[in-house]
Amino acid sequence: MLFSSTTFLYLFLPIVLAFNFIVFRKSRPLQNVFLLFASLFFYAWGEPKFVLVMIASIIVNWLLGLLISKKRENKAVSRLIIVLDVAFNLGLLFVFKYLTFTGNVINSAFGLALPVPNIALPIGISFFTFQAMSYVIDVYRQKGEVQTNILYVGLYISFFPQLIAGPIVRYETIADQIKNRKETLEDFFDGFARFVVGLSKKVLLANSFAIVADQAFDTLKAGTGISVLFGWLGAIAYTLQIFFDFSGYSDMAIGLGRMFGFHFLENFDYPYISRSITEFWRRWHMSLGTWFRDYVYIPLGGSRCGKLRNIINLFVVWLLTGIWHGANFTFIVWGLMYFVLLVIEKQTELHKKSGKVLNVFLWLYAMFFVVIGWVIFRAESINDAFIYLKTMFGINGNAFSDGLFAGWFKQNLIVLLVGIVASSPIFKLISEKTKNSSAMGYVKAIGLIILFVLSVASLVSSSYNPFIYFNF
Repeated sequence: MLFSSTTFLYLFLPIVLAFNFIVFRKSRPLQNVFLLFASLFFYAWGEPKFVLVMIASIIVNWLLGLLISKKRENKAVSRLIIVLDVAFNLGLLFVFKYLTFTGNVINSAFGLALPVPNIALPIGISFFTFQAMSYVIDVYRQKGEVQTNILYVGLYISFFPQLIAGPIVRYETIADQIKNRKETLEDFFDGFARFVVGLSKKVLLANSFAIVADQAFDTLKAGTGISVLFGWLGAIAYTLQIFFDFSGYSDMAIGLGRMFGFHFLENFDYPYISRSITEFWRRWHMSLGTWFRDYVYIPLGGSRCGKLRNIINLFVVWLLTGIWHGANFTFIVWGLMYFVLLVIEKQTELHKKSGKVLNVFLWLYAMFFVVIGWVIFRAESINDAFIYLKTMFGINGNAFSDGLFAGWFKQNLIVLLVGIVASSPIFKLISEKTKNSSAMGYVKAIGLIILFVLSVASLVSSSYNPFIYFNF
């Protein structure tokens, strides 16, 4: 079920809110049980058979969490349990996400004809698998109370706001909220406002940029040449699409969580204003970055070891980051591109340099590689990515401009300008400076109503509504 669907907006969400705040308002345990089954229904709506995979994940991780809490004094046994937990979760992820890809690679590399199963990918498996591991590891580290009630572990792993595409919620951040959260009217209305902003990002902006990006990438894929400018327009459109798509979903998830009394950490912090790749990854998909930092990078030694070991640690993290995003060599190349850039920045301390003129060049440098990276990320194969990149730089013998560029640019100029402005903190700064103005409060309320009406109208009139990160 999509947040940006009339089924969710008009049926699922109102029913869940009514039962949570009216029927079960006097009993926290009943609220939690209801939210768990509502979340499982939410997932089963689009993935009826794969809800069993999630339930299996909940049961196994709950059992391992109990075991590790009882055997914590025995370090050897507790470490063995952690190994079993990681093996189970990564094994689950490998079977559903990477087994088919690995089989095809082996057949191609060695000229074999081994039977390769075509296994469908459960939506959001990378997100709920990482959350499940977080639960057991945090219990082991004593950063969260072990849940003896399996239903509470199930709620943590499957809670519908962040289930499909994050943010990746760390157990330690909401362990206490499961039993002791407090719902307030202020949180509810702030959460709803955040949800509306996220919905409008997705429906009004991301979906509009998706049409432009698809036109550029699909036209070139079909064998029809495109111009240099149209290549760049498509790449920039995808750069804006993936930001508003993913940050919009995160906004909706954070907003919905707050409506129910849960406070999730932020997942985006205006990444496109970054002056370095280091800064970009501190601002983009922060929940994934901190997950890899705390559960992979630091345990490997982080930056506390020698230069060579630090480089190896970074290589492991960015190789895994690429692999996490999908079973395709494009994601591996994309991850390793960032590994190279980050190593260069660390060695030159480029990310620490500043100056009025230098900041402009640093921003251009960072955004250049971010756009190039998204082309690799978007392409279906390394060859497709290479052809598209050559097209962007005129190496394919293509024209500098063409009618496609002129038509699509003119048609989407306003939405492009809105997207560029909205990806900066301008509106946030204005909001902070006018937070004590009653008049501005009315303006914000009217603005939210307009955004909500426009978003719903767009949903009703269009069937084009994909979510990029559902694939991960």
